[in-house]
Amino acid sequence: MKQIFTITFLLAIITSGSFAQKSVGLDNWFNHETHAKTGKIFHYTWDDTENSGFAELGELFVNRGAKLKTISSAPNSQSMKDIDIYIIVDPDTLKENPNPNYVQSGDIKFLKKWVSKGGVLLLMANDGPNCEFMHFNQLAEVFGFRFQTQSLNPVINRNWEMGAEINLPEHQLFSGVKKIYMKEVGPIILSKNAKPVLTDGDGKSVFIAETRFGKGYVLAVGDPWLYNEYIHHKLLPESFENLKAANNLVDLLLQKADK
Repeated sequence: MKQIFTITFLLAIITSGSFAQKSVGLDNWFNHETHAKTGKIFHYTWDDTENSGFAELGELFVNRGAKLKTISSAPNSQSMKDIDIYIIVDPDTLKENPNPNYVQSGDIKFLKKWVSKGGVLLLMANDGPNCEFMHFNQLAEVFGFRFQTQSLNPVINRNWEMGAEINLPEHQLFSGVKKIYMKEVGPIILSKNAKPVLTDGDGKSVFIAETRFGKGYVLAVGDPWLYNEYIHHKLLPESFENLKAANNLVDLLLQKADK
């Protein structure tokens, strides 16, 4: 009996260590849009359950035991306390926010140090007119990425196949995935140690890239991609596997944060 108790106790310790709760912080400082009709903060937030939100992506993190946090101020030692994964999506343009919070040199200095110590950073841009590039790229370039203002994979009406990507690489992000939907994606130019993860059909334009940086990890995507509208099959035909890719993304980020 004593031996069984000891084994059970040890297994409990190992299990709790393997699945230690991670905190996933979603930026709401650089991306801070207010709905014109409701006056509420919306667009790529954990709380936004409409097509424009990240509520369903957040649910995938929660299902794996992660804790969601909204980072409503600039990244610093206080706002990022206990954050393991930090996500910045589609920083505001003047059209989206008359008083945008641009990425500053202090933000870059902090995040460079934070990632090098083991932080996991996900940078998601957008196509040309819908994202602030100049300041955001000053941060991205630290890690070897430069988001471009072009808009690739244009989709007319609901001609879904115009946004289909089927030449998927052998990468954890696309494990078991045959087809995803990405529309109006901004390409990424790479430098330093950054490597492509997903390119367009002819291999000339990078849509997703990654890099190790010190003890940390950074993933860059040229589109918000997995917001509520395009994560399930509410609109997407059954042949698209964005949800499977979203689950893979969550697993990838949590695993990188666990190292």
